[in-house]
Amino acid sequence: MQSSTLCYGPLSEARTNLWAMCASYGLDPRFSDPDALFDDDAELLDELRGWAARNAGETLLPTGKNLRNLNPIVRESAGRRQLDLAWWGYLVDGAPSKFPSINTRSERLAERRGTLPSTAVVPATSWFEMQKPSRQWFSFGADATSPQLFALAAVTQPGRTADGAAFTCFSVIMRPAPEHLADVHDRTPLLIPASFMGDWLAGEAPPSELIAAAIAESDRALREVAVTPIAKRP
Repeated sequence: MQSSTLCYGPLSEARTNLWAMCASYGLDPRFSDPDALFDDDAELLDELRGWAARNAGETLLPTGKNLRNLNPIVRESAGRRQLDLAWWGYLVDGAPSKFPSINTRSERLAERRGTLPSTAVVPATSWFEMQKPSRQWFSFGADATSPQLFALAAVTQPGRTADGAAFTCFSVIMRPAPEHLADVHDRTPLLIPASFMGDWLAGEAPPSELIAAAIAESDRALREVAVTPIAKRP
């Protein structure tokens, strides 16, 4: 399975600093999409599955200054959903931001005035969290033998590197974990179900309303998530 690490701060720092809360997620090319997250868009799903297959077994890292790995996101453009490869985290003054930008708290977005940054979703089949203080790792998702696609909410913004190259940058939104998951970890990705995908990708509602509605929809999606202890960090 392909995994991708969500961290506050660069991965090298995240593995050595206590402040750097980490989780990780996987994108298994064998995924199914029973909830029709992407409206049974065969072209988009084939493109996503092909990308996942080409990268199978590789650990995806937050995009760095030297390792410019780009990760798949889905956005809406001119009324059509499209798969893009994007820079994970924000670029500021030509370099990865010095502030935590791999994740964004839902509460922070809900308090935003005006409109949200451009919205997107990050396709994933599972994610992983470490329970403290036990340091036990857990997998969140559907049956590992039959991986199911999830859509993790994200916000995006444009960025440029020092050499002038332009990228779409994204940050995965983390929400307070619902009660049945909070004993493992107090935060969880904000999941966007098919029934709310159009509203989320349009991003037209005021931030407080959009985030509140997304969390309510996410609550329902999270009820279907199974939690399994795993032997070690993915």
